[in-house]
Amino acid sequence: MTQEHGHEGHSHEGHAHAAPRQVGQQQAGPQSAQAAQARAKIEQMKRTWEQKRNIANSLGRIKYKIGVYSGKGGVGKTTVACNLAVTLAQEGARVGILDVDIDCPNVVRAMKVSEPPLVTEDKKLMPPERYGVRVMSMGFFQQKEEEAIIWRGPMIHNAISQLLQSTDWGDLDYLLIDLPPGTSDAPLTIMQSLTMDGFVIVATPQELARIDAMRSINMIKTLKINVLGIVENFSGEMFGSGGGEDLAVEMGLPFLGRLEMRKEYRDTSKPATVTSRQVFKEYQHVVEQLKAQLSKLEVGAAK
Repeated sequence: MTQEHGHEGHSHEGHAHAAPRQVGQQQAGPQSAQAAQARAKIEQMKRTWEQKRNIANSLGRIKYKIGVYSGKGGVGKTTVACNLAVTLAQEGARVGILDVDIDCPNVVRAMKVSEPPLVTEDKKLMPPERYGVRVMSMGFFQQKEEEAIIWRGPMIHNAISQLLQSTDWGDLDYLLIDLPPGTSDAPLTIMQSLTMDGFVIVATPQELARIDAMRSINMIKTLKINVLGIVENFSGEMFGSGGGEDLAVEMGLPFLGRLEMRKEYRDTSKPATVTSRQVFKEYQHVVEQLKAQLSKLEVGAAK
């Protein structure tokens, strides 16, 4: 009986100690998961910081970074961006244009660039140059120009971040960034990844285009980024004129200029600023206004 009692005593002791161990294991589960989540969050923050540092290094020799943006497609945003870049280059500035319009990367065709970027020994991309403008576009990485790029938000973010980090622009006075229209992931990624000097908004005179332009302006303002001004495109008899200027007054923004709808744009072999003196003069006026706004920002930052 003594042995039996001793056996039972050992058995009871075992049970008495087992229960607290099980409770302890149950408590460690949530704590362990929380710790893993915290580590993952820290690693993500490190990667994000590393990306931003790499982007800052890649763009560190660029004086002005200017987005060309619109609230909707079909307003001639890419045409405006390309001709602005060419006009600045014709005036002697060192200029690049970055096309991050994921859905429709048309800068390569608009600028008539035939050669792809070169890859350096340190695996950096060297943009090809056309009309004095260095060109980089998502279009270089399409197998076929007409293929549709169907990407979700994270893929868009990663692609744009990689392009920003890997391109070697060298010394530039201006980098114009042709963004996709609307308020989706791609423009948001650029606005959050780069320290932008400001945005040029492209609008047309029609009422619906003005409403969409207002949405894009409000997005930029929400992110505390400068709106350098509004350009009215497609101005003339067909769509009327003055809508872009009215929008600038309504939103309290500078009006940079009006671009007439001209037959010279039918010749797509070269940017219209190269083939037409009239078009070039219109863009010269826009460039003068743009430079004036950049100077005001510099004066304001110095105070």
